[in-house]
Amino acid sequence: MGKGGNSHGGGVEGKDGEVENMAAWLVSINTLKLQPFKLPPLGPHDVRVRMKAVGICGSDIHYLKTLRCAHFVVKEPMVIGHECAGIIEEVGSEVKSLIPGDRVALEPGISCWQCSYCKEGNYNLCPEMKFFATPPVHGSLANQVVHPADLCFKLPDNVSLEEGAMCEPLSVGVHACRRANIGPETNVLVMGAGPIGLVAMLAARAFGAPRIVIVDVDGYRLSVAKELGADEIVKVSTNVLDASEEVEQICKAMGTGVDVTLDCAGFNKTMTTALGATRAGGKVCLVGMGHNEMTVPLCPAAAREVDVVGVFRYKNTWPLCLEFLRSGKIDVKPLITHRFGFSQKEVEEGFETSANGGSAIKVMFNL
Repeated sequence: MGKGGNSHGGGVEGKDGEVENMAAWLVSINTLKLQPFKLPPLGPHDVRVRMKAVGICGSDIHYLKTLRCAHFVVKEPMVIGHECAGIIEEVGSEVKSLIPGDRVALEPGISCWQCSYCKEGNYNLCPEMKFFATPPVHGSLANQVVHPADLCFKLPDNVSLEEGAMCEPLSVGVHACRRANIGPETNVLVMGAGPIGLVAMLAARAFGAPRIVIVDVDGYRLSVAKELGADEIVKVSTNVLDASEEVEQICKAMGTGVDVTLDCAGFNKTMTTALGATRAGGKVCLVGMGHNEMTVPLCPAAAREVDVVGVFRYKNTWPLCLEFLRSGKIDVKPLITHRFGFSQKEVEEGFETSANGGSAIKVMFNL
């Protein structure tokens, strides 16, 4: 485990004596390099933020291993990272809501606010979205970034910078719960006990779900889910032929109908299980994107009026996430299992730790 030190915390001194802004660049498959990152000029509505906490997401690992995630392809070197929080260093001339020294969590996507999706409030679907570390847009694993002030949310006094960075994955769970209309009368099944499955479980509980069952192939992650409050856990296989038998196990563990299933893995097997386990008239919410294409038994599910709902990122979630953290309704701290500083060696170690899985759930860089 890394020490969480401050290596290069303020950048490195360039030839002219100025401190250079350093960032972790994805330059080729399995190759990250700490290199200078020139910031754009500060616009009137922008802020310059010194990064203090940046988490590693599964999409970051996909990019590192394959230079692609879903239909997004890295074609030239790109700064990685999008789960982040930091301290305001400078504000643009028109910024009234923030001042230097404020601690903030950053929402990583900048939408156009001109298209029909943005105007309807569904800005997460904006075709012109510029999202940290989604090619060709650079990410936030850097000493400093420039970002719109209205996408920087001030942290409550009792919420740490690391917790602020966790608002990004938590937002996925919150948006999924909203899409699935989870509430105090909704019994929830969660497929997958990885970082997104775990935050989805925590969000579902915060939304009032009275009973939550979580399913995974990994016994360690299931034990973490149990510690975090899952009512029941079910260990399953990767073999789709086992799905029918496992549906019976899941329904027995739930003890009543599964009203909503949150599939946080997104594979043939998990969706087949989700469609079979969800009660007639229930909802399956597809959160994970493990497989781009699937062959699943849709017709039997349709005959029982099981709705399938898609989820893409999130919208308007940061204020609620911060309130959940401030109030203690959600505690994300146990999810942060490994910490590293910001040097070439530690960046490599951090990504290797995250990619290897094992006991790592959320790997965090402290800058």
